[in-house]
Amino acid sequence: MAAVAAVDVTAGPGVGFLPMMALGPAFAGLIGSARRTALIGVLALVLSFTLTFYNEQLGERRGYTTMISVAGVAIAGVVACSIRQRREAELASVRSIAEAAQRVLLRPVPRSAGHLRAAVSYTSAVAEARIGGDLYEVVTSPAGVRVIMGDVQGKGLEAVETAAIVLGAFREAAYDEPDLVAVGERLERALDRHLLGEKFVTAVLAEVRERDRATLLNFGHPAPLVIRPDGTVHFAEPPERALPLGLGIHGTASPQPHRVPFVPGDQLLFYTDGVSEARDDAGRFYPLDERGDLLKDPDPDAALTAVRQDLKEHAGGPLHDDAAMLLLRYRDG
Repeated sequence: MAAVAAVDVTAGPGVGFLPMMALGPAFAGLIGSARRTALIGVLALVLSFTLTFYNEQLGERRGYTTMISVAGVAIAGVVACSIRQRREAELASVRSIAEAAQRVLLRPVPRSAGHLRAAVSYTSAVAEARIGGDLYEVVTSPAGVRVIMGDVQGKGLEAVETAAIVLGAFREAAYDEPDLVAVGERLERALDRHLLGEKFVTAVLAEVRERDRATLLNFGHPAPLVIRPDGTVHFAEPPERALPLGLGIHGTASPQPHRVPFVPGDQLLFYTDGVSEARDDAGRFYPLDERGDLLKDPDPDAALTAVRQDLKEHAGGPLHDDAAMLLLRYRDG
């Protein structure tokens, strides 16, 4: 508005810049409050009237056109600003409800569970979202500490709904069932009741009951990474590959539990394919088994933060898939 006024004064009324005074209230309506937009509109009208009088155009058609244009844009800006603020308030309310639902669905894992320490990292590929199709949970049950890490086929609200079904079934079954195979069967039945079509969920279940081992049950999910105190790492591959959850109910063989040594000082890293299949510019997958040194930090949360940052650097920007990691540490003593 100041620039338009300066040009009009220095160049004269023949340039015809004065109607551009309406840009002030127009831009104010995009970013400011309704009150601020109205004040800027009044200021634009005062400036337009003053310059119209200065240019001796007050009684001419050009002067009236300028005043009407500025007044019309100012009124439209106030109306548009009021509508925008109302929609922003509605969006803020919906977002707060969504965030509350997200916290219920993917609640924070306990930092300590028996003789274990746990930390989790979750990065959603959807902008402004905190959850997607990946899921995780840690439950302390009479049978020991039980863990799930899973990845739902697909994206969007349907994936979130399926994740909620799996987590709800796991939280009940993990506490009630005597062994890990029975927990897996409960998840299969829950998904069979709710899933439509060929949807499925890859998942790995874990149980830490004994003092020297962990039991794993893998439903077509990437194998967890085992990190030993001496720095050696290896993937805890199942003896045989099994179908994901949601597909095994149709008469196919269920996965068999297998045990891996898990003693004080050891770490188990559970993750989804958003981590292992993240590619760099050359198309190379993220070498997770070569990043064991990043997990040496005494703070497990800081260790996962280091891995997440390294993952983003490998991908060269935001991830294109949800990426979840859950770290279990066997505490000394």
